[in-house]
Amino acid sequence: MVSTILTQSGGLLGPIASLLGLIMNGIYEFFNIFGVQNIALTIIIFTFIARALMLPLTIKQQKFTKLSSRMNPELQKIQAKYKGKKDEASLRKQQTETQAVYQKYGASPTAGCLPLLITLPIMFALYSVINNIPAYVIQIKEVYNVVAEAIKTTTPDVYIKTMTDMAAAVNVNVSKFSEVASDNVISNNHIIDILSKFKPEHWDQLSSNLPAIQNTIMENAATIKQTNSLFGILNIADNPGWGFPGIIIPFLAMALQFVQTKQLSGKTKVDKDNPTAAAMNSMNTVMPIMSGVFCVMLPIGVGLYWIAGSLFAIIQQFFVNRYMDHINVDELIEKSVMKANKRKAKLAAATGQSLTELASKQTKSIETTAIEKESSVESDVAKEKEEAPKKSSSGTGSISEIANLLKNRSNEKGDK
Repeated sequence: MVSTILTQSGGLLGPIASLLGLIMNGIYEFFNIFGVQNIALTIIIFTFIARALMLPLTIKQQKFTKLSSRMNPELQKIQAKYKGKKDEASLRKQQTETQAVYQKYGASPTAGCLPLLITLPIMFALYSVINNIPAYVIQIKEVYNVVAEAIKTTTPDVYIKTMTDMAAAVNVNVSKFSEVASDNVISNNHIIDILSKFKPEHWDQLSSNLPAIQNTIMENAATIKQTNSLFGILNIADNPGWGFPGIIIPFLAMALQFVQTKQLSGKTKVDKDNPTAAAMNSMNTVMPIMSGVFCVMLPIGVGLYWIAGSLFAIIQQFFVNRYMDHINVDELIEKSVMKANKRKAKLAAATGQSLTELASKQTKSIETTAIEKESSVESDVAKEKEEAPKKSSSGTGSISEIANLLKNRSNEKGDK
């Protein structure tokens, strides 16, 4: 039994994948006008267009990074000022001073994460489209559909067993093939799900198992092979492996990602004493290597997408850097503060409060939370003191152990 794969991505990614699928289908049909039927070229152009659509998010991220270059030293001073202080009063002051810095620059602690949170679903949807091209490119699906229709003209018992065995061979899930149980008819979509994962040897095996339609299978297999061809040498449905020339794909993907990460981190000063910065620096080295390893195991089409994405990102970042070099940081801060004030004004209007009342309420909320935590600590300490004599008299612990217990409990609450 085979699960549905050809049906387009659902859930939260569904609308995004459908939109990107329309773009890919349009690109393929455009090149088809000039007699070019090649999905590898379509993936490259498709990746460039998809990355270009995300350019506003990239610029927004870069502006926040430039703003952070002024803001981070002040935040680091605050962290150093309260380093090792775990009492509630110090934590409250640190939080208040940190918020004051963000307000000074019109920034938000989550501003740097927002572009990434928007970009990630797009990237996952991109992968979904590229990994399941027949579901989104109509003309490619039609070629597969010819084979699917021919397969269904053979004896049901024979082709059902054949396709089930072939599904296992190409690692397609066989756990939810409801059509077989109901009426012994496999839908074309299910058959195409399996065929789209075929390598050349699988087409030969299929034609041997179904000799009555051998000519139809091999004719369309040749068309699919040509469509999936990369430079007439590689097939984007194959894994590159460790041999030549396939190994070029993972090495090229790895090298371009190294260049991309170096380009992004080139102007960023790394604080060697900051554990987070050190971890990020390690990630910048490890992730390109991991991408190269994954490229060896995944179809060449995925590696081609990574290569095209990295190449576009390098070119894009070059021009973004030049654009950002001409941006005055003081003007950027001024605009950021103005935007933050406008957001506050809208929030105040929506809640019927003045800006002063809103700020006062936020500050009061912070202080109340801190006081409640402090009261909780005092209550727990008092409770431990009441129980201490009982524990001491019963011989379960010395006075020094009880004192240390109370101290640790207080410190734990302070950490929280």
